[in-house]
Amino acid sequence: MLKFNSAWRFDTPGPISSEVVREFSDLIGRIATQAPNRQAILEHFKSSFANSYGAASSWSSSESWAESDLDSAMRNASDNAPLFIEAFYDACDTLHTEHPEYALPDLARINRILAEHKGGYEIRPPDLVTLREVVAIAVPQRVQSLDEQAAEIIQRSLATSESLLAQGHARPAVQEILWLLETVSTAFKGMETDAGTVQGKYFNKIADDLKKQHKGKMLEQVLGWITALHGYLSSPTGGGVRHGADLREGIAVQPLEARLICNLIRSYITYLMTEHERLSHN
Repeated sequence: MLKFNSAWRFDTPGPISSEVVREFSDLIGRIATQAPNRQAILEHFKSSFANSYGAASSWSSSESWAESDLDSAMRNASDNAPLFIEAFYDACDTLHTEHPEYALPDLARINRILAEHKGGYEIRPPDLVTLREVVAIAVPQRVQSLDEQAAEIIQRSLATSESLLAQGHARPAVQEILWLLETVSTAFKGMETDAGTVQGKYFNKIADDLKKQHKGKMLEQVLGWITALHGYLSSPTGGGVRHGADLREGIAVQPLEARLICNLIRSYITYLMTEHERLSHN
């Protein structure tokens, strides 16, 4: 059994998505092909799902009826997402003990399905962790002061980062959007402002020049936040996504943290693009 909020066993926090039900059903079908008696596997999973909502499960009269009854049990169990996930996880765990020769989906595969279809949960044995769904902050597709090629690069990189997040690949998702932040910052290279020219060619120097030229203004404050986050993510003992992570003291980026970081950087990119347009007009 997985550990989670005990209240969820009596009051559902919400259903699981139909896409997750379909994906898990497909996995069960693949597992069943390995058994000399396919119906036995279907009955095994049917019993687990029926038990999740307190129903008794009896042996079906045929393999086709077992498949149909399993489908009904999964649909009934899907009303309570945590119990549905636990039923599948426990059934796989029990089956592995009884038949270690069978190939079963590993934890990464199960969590990837949950992430791809916004299941809202992640299994971190022995816990089932809820992931509060956070909508990605939108970045404008076109800004007048940036040309079409730059806009295409931005949107492509944002889409790549979002796809990696959906697949549960936290570190690569953050790496991609951090690269995009550094790339967007180069738009300020050589820009003339009231206080001088931006001389820097790389992120840290560009940010430093802009801060010096906008003392006491919001741009200076925002750039301070951006460089602090950039420094943390670059540090081997911080996020460790740019220069590698310290094997002993590094902190692995978790999925929920990756979403927070990506949304923060998205908002910073939006702000920098808007400031670039304003300064270009000035």
